[in-house]
Amino acid sequence: MRITLCILTFNEVEGCKHDVPQIERDKFEEIYAVDAGSKDGTIEFLEKENIPVHIQPKKGLNAACVYAFEKCTTDALIFFHPKGSVPVSDTLKFRRYFEEGNGLVVAGRMIKGAVNEEDSKFFKPRKWFVKGLAVIAALFFKREGNMVWDVLQGFRGASVEAFKKIDPVDYGLSIDIEMVIRSYKKRIKRIEFPTQESPRLAGQTHFKALPTGIKLLKYLMKEIFRKD
Repeated sequence: MRITLCILTFNEVEGCKHDVPQIERDKFEEIYAVDAGSKDGTIEFLEKENIPVHIQPKKGLNAACVYAFEKCTTDALIFFHPKGSVPVSDTLKFRRYFEEGNGLVVAGRMIKGAVNEEDSKFFKPRKWFVKGLAVIAALFFKREGNMVWDVLQGFRGASVEAFKKIDPVDYGLSIDIEMVIRSYKKRIKRIEFPTQESPRLAGQTHFKALPTGIKLLKYLMKEIFRKD
């Protein structure tokens, strides 16, 4: 199985400085970054590290992921967000699951053995929201196979064949939950393994909770009535 590691970036120079040196490059047949137009030195740092950088031609998370697969020349691709918040070594766990025939592999923060950055808090609004979406998605769309609990985890991978079947839209920010739901609808074999999340090293999330949540709920309604 030939695998690509795709680093998704947008002004993440500090995270890149922490994570990129830890990547075991000889374990992947292809490595490149897809960048949304960073202005903080992210692109320059990656190029200095001899990692090719492709500037996405269209804005948005979905567009970045679709573009990443357009550039892929291997059998499967892993999305990695360099924020210093998950173990870089977990990128090596995907190969086994791909070779076992899974089309979608998710590094989950909500399952047994995983750690979510909200676990130490009494109120866990993000975790509860994600698990709520997961339950709704499974009730409406899952007919067989494994359930995915971390439907908003960007640290995930898919085979090229599976991604073509998923056929996500190239706009908006629904890609994470969309890949899960479409894997349910298309009966794509899927699996979730535990990872450990800590707070990001620097900067703030690019996806504010309330507006992002509203957009995701709107996507969910559209998918319920989507015919294919």
